[in-house]
Amino acid sequence: MKKAFLLGMTMILAFLLFGCQAEKDASGKGKSEDVQLTVSAAASLKDVMTELAADYKKDHPNVSVKFNFGSSGALQQQIEQGAPADLFFSAAEDKFDRLVEKGLISKIDSVKLLENTLVLIVPKGKAQQVSGFEDLTKSGVEKLAIGTPESVPAGKYAKETLTNLHLWSKVQSKIVYGKDVRQVLSYIETGNADAGVVYRTDALTSDQVEVAETAASKLHTPIIYPLGIVKQTKHREQAEAFYKFLQSDQAIQKMEKYGFKKG
Repeated sequence: MKKAFLLGMTMILAFLLFGCQAEKDASGKGKSEDVQLTVSAAASLKDVMTELAADYKKDHPNVSVKFNFGSSGALQQQIEQGAPADLFFSAAEDKFDRLVEKGLISKIDSVKLLENTLVLIVPKGKAQQVSGFEDLTKSGVEKLAIGTPESVPAGKYAKETLTNLHLWSKVQSKIVYGKDVRQVLSYIETGNADAGVVYRTDALTSDQVEVAETAASKLHTPIIYPLGIVKQTKHREQAEAFYKFLQSDQAIQKMEKYGFKKG
């Protein structure tokens, strides 16, 4: 009789505990909240950031990272207009600084994280025809692809380089503009342009192009990649954690593997 009573009480307690736990789970309490971060990042960061987000997910299963890749100028304007973003990873200081000046990103929550190099690329096997910037004036070079200078940092750096080499006026009629640096890369890969100017990191992602020449750093504005937390984030804690992760040795080493240099 006593055993039956104890068994019955045990079953009742187990039922009550199970019911409380189910109620907690149903209300969303008692378990970590799933959060999706939106990161607006320069197109040149696509490969490494996609890999880093996957690495981060392994240790933070409740945090997923959604990317908005594009030209830094376009992303800057989107954030100014109120587009949702938790972090901004720009390929140009001037685009980033505009958001700081407008109070949309705090200097305290920003860092100059990476540096990059500008290169002239040609389709694989075409380096003999175009071995450097000076060859862009040749009649055999009909189309030169660069990013739109006003919105694509790589395009701005390309224009500065060509101007300082006294080539801009000579090649301007040949230029085909891309909406971001990855579109410029695709123009060369598909043979829709004879040469193009991209970042070294972009050239390393493709086996269909080769580097003809690396632009001397004195020919253009320093290529700096600032990273910052957008003030309007609705997930401050998670955004701050991912921001710190991107500055970790683990993340920097992976970025360096893709050809970036620590800023």
